[in-house]
Amino acid sequence: MILQDIDAAMQRYIDESILPGISFMVLKGTDVLYERHLGFADIESKKPLTADAIFRIASNTKIITSVVLMMLYEDGSFELDDSIENYLPEMGNMMVLKPNAVSIEDVEPAVSSITIRQLLSHSAGLSYGFVEPESIIDQAYNAAGLGGLSRADLVLSEYVKRVAELPLAFQPGTNWRYSVATDICGRLIEVLTGQTLDQVVSERLLDPLGMTDSGFYVPAEKIDRLSTLYLPLEPFQPMSGGLQAMPSGNDFSGSTRPKMLSGGGGMVSTLHDYAKFIQMIVNDGQWQGQSYLKPETLKLMRNNQLGEGIAVNFPFWAMPGTVFGLGFALKQVPDAEESELAVGEYHWGGLFGTHSWMAPSAGVAALCFTQRLPGFWHPFSHEFKQLVYQAAESGFKVQN
Repeated sequence: MILQDIDAAMQRYIDESILPGISFMVLKGTDVLYERHLGFADIESKKPLTADAIFRIASNTKIITSVVLMMLYEDGSFELDDSIENYLPEMGNMMVLKPNAVSIEDVEPAVSSITIRQLLSHSAGLSYGFVEPESIIDQAYNAAGLGGLSRADLVLSEYVKRVAELPLAFQPGTNWRYSVATDICGRLIEVLTGQTLDQVVSERLLDPLGMTDSGFYVPAEKIDRLSTLYLPLEPFQPMSGGLQAMPSGNDFSGSTRPKMLSGGGGMVSTLHDYAKFIQMIVNDGQWQGQSYLKPETLKLMRNNQLGEGIAVNFPFWAMPGTVFGLGFALKQVPDAEESELAVGEYHWGGLFGTHSWMAPSAGVAALCFTQRLPGFWHPFSHEFKQLVYQAAESGFKVQN
């Protein structure tokens, strides 16, 4: 196949009103091999999607927060197996839901403290509010105003205190559950540095890398570059066409600095900005003469941190053969439709349709960005990845 085959495949999602538009990039090593911007940043006005379009990157923020925290680890600010209560006392003496709990009051004491390693690997026992919305723990998160837009009225320190008042979903280290753990990591960064999360992220990462269009909000002079966020008319049928713009005020964006600096999902970026971050990672933590992380630290982040028999598990997004490192999901076994090149792949994405992944065995990395809620683990991203691997296997041919 040729790389241009990816264009036609992604254009179908746009033509069938499944995606408004998509920007994507393929890297061979650190070199940009292929890049395209298809469709619209805004369907109603027919505004084309361009290279400088700004996207809400949602949980792609988690990789940035994890990397910044590991920079502090290299500084000697903490050890991975330190108890989080050493730095955030409110996270001590946690209670845990009993295995057969029928209410949020059915709890028992945690048998061990939460460690920073467990926070980075989502094995601390925290939750999110949307993973299993009918579960006891997620209902409690939502009732406490800890999920969705309701948490925007809280500063990060208060948010962590409220999370600490709820029980854990399981004993620390005994399972995997997608969670607000990276928001806790964001607060840890603040405590370790004495600065706000956005200050540290900018000073340690964004500014040195030249990620000038990335941050926790879109400045007023750039707001016209923010892509519109769309909802599918049939949210439980991912391949059904039809999109509607998210109502203004509920679209997870703003032109002023937010009260809640979410290290787990609050940032915006462009394809080019985020590509610089990925290029640094695939280049063993080095970029343009500056060191951000040591190669051995990145190797540690790409090693499985979960206990034996524990794996990534979502009730609604199957991820077979996947475990978790420090901020990255790790592909150990490819599924039936995946290339063998995917073994060792590390990745994560965002709920609004921004994905990035790196495959060391192939020397390939790729990013695909859209604005669709939900857009995480959507068929478009799987097809994109399959086509990139097919292109790699055929030598990355480009039609002249």
